Amino acid sequence: MKYDVVVIGGGPSGLMAAIGAAEHGAKVLLLDKGDKLGRKLAISGGGRCNVTNRLPVEEIVKHIPGNGRFLYSAFSIFNNEDIIAFFEKLGVQLKEEDHGRMFPVSNKAQSVVDALLQRLRELRVEVRTNTPVETLEYENGQTSAVILPSGERIPVQHVVVAVGGKSVPHTGSTGDGYAWAEKAGHTITELFPTEVPITSDEPFIRERILQGLALRGAALSVIDPKGKVVKTHTMDMLFTHFGISGPAALRCSQYVLKTMKKYKVNRVEVRIDAMPADKEEPLFQQVVQMIKDEPKKGMKNLLKGLLPERYLLFLLEKNGMDPAQAAGQLSNELVRSLVKDIKGFTFLVNGTQSIEKAFVTGGGVSVKEVNPKEMSSKLMKGLYFCGEILDIHGYTGGYNITAALVTGRIAGMTAALHAK
Repeated sequence: MKYDVVVIGGGPSGLMAAIGAAEHGAKVLLLDKGDKLGRKLAISGGGRCNVTNRLPVEEIVKHIPGNGRFLYSAFSIFNNEDIIAFFEKLGVQLKEEDHGRMFPVSNKAQSVVDALLQRLRELRVEVRTNTPVETLEYENGQTSAVILPSGERIPVQHVVVAVGGKSVPHTGSTGDGYAWAEKAGHTITELFPTEVPITSDEPFIRERILQGLALRGAALSVIDPKGKVVKTHTMDMLFTHFGISGPAALRCSQYVLKTMKKYKVNRVEVRIDAMPADKEEPLFQQVVQMIKDEPKKGMKNLLKGLLPERYLLFLLEKNGMDPAQAAGQLSNELVRSLVKDIKGFTFLVNGTQSIEKAFVTGGGVSVKEVNPKEMSSKLMKGLYFCGEILDIHGYTGGYNITAALVTGRIAGMTAALHAK
C-alpha cells in the first residue's frame, strides 16, 4: 500500500495530524506502539479532558512559558476557537469552566477520544496499533521511509512525528522521537520535567507535620540566591510527604529547576504567602487590634478562620508561641514575627520529582529549526513535528493540549498539501 503521509503517535497531536492530513485528501497511515489510541487524552484533565482554553490568544501564549510565542503563526491558521468549533462539529458539546478551561459537557474524556476515532474511520485513515517504529530513513535531504523493528520498510516521503516527550511514560511517550530528529540533524534542547511536584528535605516535610494540608489561593514564590523573586503563582497548593504539590507548586516547578541550574546550587528557597490579598503592615495592625479587643483569648482561638488550623498551629509553634496562651501576654515582636510568617513563610526545596512523574516535558526539538506556519523541518524535507516532542511547554489548564492540537492540525495539513 502506498501512503502519502505516515503519522507516528496516536496522542492528541497525532490524531489531529492524521485527521488534518486525511481531510486535505492524503492517504494516511497512523502508527502507534500502544494497544489503543488517545491514552493520554483519556486521562487528561482528571479523566474529563480539558480540550482547550477560551482565553484570548495573547493570554494563551502567556500561559505557555516554553516558546509560546512560536505558536503565533500557527494560531493565525488554526486556534483555540477553531478547536472548539472542530469538536462541536464532531458532536462533542463543550462547556466553559473557571479560567477559560473548556471541557466536554459529558465530563468524560472518552467522549473526546471516541469522536476523534470516529472521524479517523470516516476519513478511512489506516491505523496500526502495537506497532513501534525503529527509525526513519532519509535520502538526499528527504524523508524516504519508516522502518519497523521487524525490518518492515514503509516507503513514504512525508512523516509527521507526534510521539510525545518523556512525561507520563505509561501512555507510551518514552522519548523515541528525539533520536529520529537528531538523525535528521535537529538539535534537542535539554529535557526537564515541568508541571511536576516539588521536593524538599526540610525536617517539617520529612516528619510529615503538614502532610495532606491544602492552602487555598496561596501565593507561592521561587526565590533566587540573591533574594530576588523569580516567579510567583497564586493558586491552591498542597503539602505532601515529599514536598509540595497542587497547581501553584506544579506551575513553579520549572522555575525551581531553572534557578538551581542557573546558580549551580542544590537547594533554593520558596516562600508562601498564605494571605496574598492582605498587606503585611495592615494585617499586623488588625491582629494587634484583635488582641486588644480580646486579650484573654488564646491565639489559636483568636485567629481561628484566618488560616487553616493546622497551618496556624504550625506557625505559632515555629514562633515559640503557646496556642492556648492569653494573646494579651504576647509581645508585639512575637506577633510581628507570626504575621511575617503568615505573609512569607520560607523554606528550602531541593528539586522536583522525575520527568516520568511530570505532566509535561520541557525541552525537545528546537523550534528554531521548525517552520512555524507548517511545523515542517527546516533541515529535512518531508519531516514534520507536532505536540510535546517540540520544545514547547505550557501550564496545566488546557494550554499544552491546545498547543498539541494546533501543531498537529497544521503538521497534518501541510504534509498532505506537500504530498499532493
